[in-house]
Amino acid sequence: QLQLVESGGGLVEPGGSLTLSCAVSGSTSSGDYVIDWFRQVPGQEREEREGLSCLSFRDGTTYYKDSVKGRFTISRDNAKNTVSLQMNSLKPEDTGVYYCAAEYTFYCSMYGPAEFEVDAWGQGTQVTVSS
Repeated sequence: QLQLVESGGGLVEPGGSLTLSCAVSGSTSSGDYVIDWFRQVPGQEREEREGLSCLSFRDGTTYYKDSVKGRFTISRDNAKNTVSLQMNSLKPEDTGVYYCAAEYTFYCSMYGPAEFEVDAWGQGTQVTVSS
Protein backbone atom coordinates (compact mmCIF):
# COMPACT_ATOMS: atom_id res chain seq x y z
CA GLN A 1 0.00 0.00 0.00
CA LEU A 2 1.31 3.42 -0.95
CA GLN A 3 1.05 6.55 1.17
CA LEU A 4 1.06 9.95 -0.48
CA VAL A 5 1.63 13.41 0.98
CA GLU A 6 1.34 16.59 -1.10
CA SER A 7 3.01 19.92 -0.43
CA GLY A 8 3.70 23.17 -2.24
CA GLY A 9 0.28 24.73 -2.68
CA GLY A 10 -0.39 28.39 -2.11
CA LEU A 11 -1.51 31.69 -3.57
CA VAL A 12 -0.05 32.86 -6.87
CA GLU A 13 -0.89 35.63 -9.32
CA PRO A 14 -2.14 34.84 -12.82
CA GLY A 15 0.79 34.06 -15.08
CA GLY A 16 2.86 32.86 -12.16
CA SER A 17 4.36 29.47 -11.37
CA LEU A 18 4.07 26.95 -8.58
CA THR A 19 5.53 23.51 -7.97
CA LEU A 20 3.62 20.81 -6.13
CA SER A 21 5.37 17.83 -4.63
CA CYS A 22 4.05 14.38 -3.77
CA ALA A 23 6.08 12.27 -1.35
CA VAL A 24 5.53 8.59 -2.06
CA SER A 25 6.15 5.97 0.64
CA GLY A 26 5.15 2.40 1.41
CA SER A 27 5.44 -0.48 -1.06
CA THR A 28 7.42 1.42 -3.69
CA SER A 29 10.04 -1.20 -4.59
CA SER A 30 8.03 -2.90 -7.32
CA GLY A 31 7.56 0.26 -9.35
CA ASP A 32 4.33 -1.15 -10.75
CA TYR A 33 2.19 1.91 -10.32
CA VAL A 34 1.45 5.29 -11.81
CA ILE A 35 1.16 8.61 -10.02
CA ASP A 36 -1.58 11.00 -11.06
CA TRP A 37 -2.42 14.60 -10.28
CA PHE A 38 -6.08 15.56 -9.93
CA ARG A 39 -7.82 18.87 -9.33
CA GLN A 40 -11.09 19.44 -7.53
CA VAL A 41 -12.70 22.86 -7.83
CA PRO A 42 -15.26 24.34 -5.42
CA GLY A 43 -18.69 22.85 -5.88
CA GLN A 44 -17.41 19.62 -7.40
CA GLU A 45 -18.05 16.26 -5.83
CA ARG A 46 -15.14 13.89 -5.24
CA GLU A 47 -16.25 11.81 -8.24
CA GLU A 48 -15.81 14.89 -10.44
CA ARG A 49 -12.14 15.37 -9.69
CA GLU A 50 -10.35 16.18 -12.91
CA GLY A 51 -7.37 14.06 -13.89
CA LEU A 52 -4.65 16.41 -15.13
CA SER A 53 -1.48 14.40 -15.48
CA CYS A 54 0.01 10.95 -15.01
CA LEU A 55 3.49 9.43 -14.80
CA SER A 56 4.28 5.74 -15.14
CA PHE A 57 6.95 4.35 -12.84
CA ARG A 58 7.32 1.36 -15.18
CA ASP A 59 8.57 3.25 -18.23
CA GLY A 60 8.44 6.96 -17.40
CA THR A 61 5.76 7.80 -19.92
CA THR A 62 3.45 10.68 -19.13
CA TYR A 63 -0.01 11.99 -19.91
CA TYR A 64 -1.34 15.55 -19.82
CA LYS A 65 -4.88 16.78 -20.16
CA ASP A 66 -5.18 19.25 -23.04
CA SER A 67 -6.02 22.14 -20.72
CA VAL A 68 -2.61 21.90 -19.00
CA LYS A 69 -0.45 20.57 -21.82
CA GLY A 70 2.51 22.87 -22.41
CA ARG A 71 2.03 24.58 -19.03
CA PHE A 72 2.36 21.73 -16.52
CA THR A 73 5.22 19.24 -16.25
CA ILE A 74 5.19 16.06 -14.19
CA SER A 75 8.48 14.55 -13.10
CA ARG A 76 10.00 12.21 -10.55
CA ASP A 77 12.97 12.42 -8.22
CA ASN A 78 14.12 8.86 -7.54
CA ALA A 79 16.48 9.86 -4.75
CA LYS A 80 13.74 11.62 -2.80
CA ASN A 81 10.91 9.32 -3.95
CA THR A 82 8.79 12.28 -4.93
CA VAL A 83 6.71 13.23 -7.93
CA SER A 84 6.45 16.91 -8.77
CA LEU A 85 4.02 18.93 -10.82
CA GLN A 86 5.61 22.11 -12.16
CA MET A 87 2.83 24.54 -13.07
CA ASN A 88 3.60 27.57 -15.24
CA SER A 89 1.45 30.29 -16.78
CA LEU A 90 -1.20 29.71 -14.16
CA LYS A 91 -4.74 30.92 -14.77
CA PRO A 92 -7.56 31.68 -12.33
CA GLU A 93 -9.35 28.58 -13.59
CA ASP A 94 -6.45 26.49 -12.29
CA THR A 95 -7.64 27.27 -8.76
CA GLY A 96 -8.62 24.22 -6.75
CA VAL A 97 -7.44 21.51 -4.41
CA TYR A 98 -4.76 19.39 -6.03
CA TYR A 99 -4.43 15.74 -5.14
CA CYS A 100 -1.77 13.25 -6.02
CA ALA A 101 -2.98 9.70 -6.40
CA ALA A 102 -1.64 6.24 -7.12
CA GLU A 103 -3.00 3.52 -9.36
CA TYR A 104 -1.61 -0.01 -9.12
CA THR A 105 -1.12 -0.40 -12.85
CA PHE A 106 1.85 -0.29 -15.20
CA TYR A 107 0.95 2.48 -17.58
CA CYS A 108 -1.01 5.70 -17.76
CA SER A 109 -4.35 5.49 -19.53
CA MET A 110 -4.43 7.13 -22.95
CA TYR A 111 -7.69 8.73 -21.83
CA GLY A 112 -6.17 10.25 -18.72
CA PRO A 113 -6.55 9.56 -15.00
CA ALA A 114 -10.00 8.64 -13.73
CA GLU A 115 -11.13 9.05 -10.13
CA PHE A 116 -12.66 5.59 -9.92
CA GLU A 117 -9.36 3.95 -10.92
CA VAL A 118 -7.38 5.42 -8.04
CA ASP A 119 -6.11 3.11 -5.30
CA ALA A 120 -4.58 5.65 -2.95
CA TRP A 121 -5.02 9.41 -2.44
CA GLY A 122 -3.04 12.13 -0.79
CA GLN A 123 -4.74 14.66 1.47
CA GLY A 124 -4.73 17.47 -1.09
CA THR A 125 -3.14 20.91 -1.26
CA GLN A 126 -4.90 24.19 -2.10
CA VAL A 127 -3.80 26.22 -5.11
CA THR A 128 -5.31 29.67 -5.56
CA VAL A 129 -4.58 31.75 -8.66
CA SER A 130 -5.72 35.29 -8.08
CA SER A 131 -4.53 38.86 -8.31
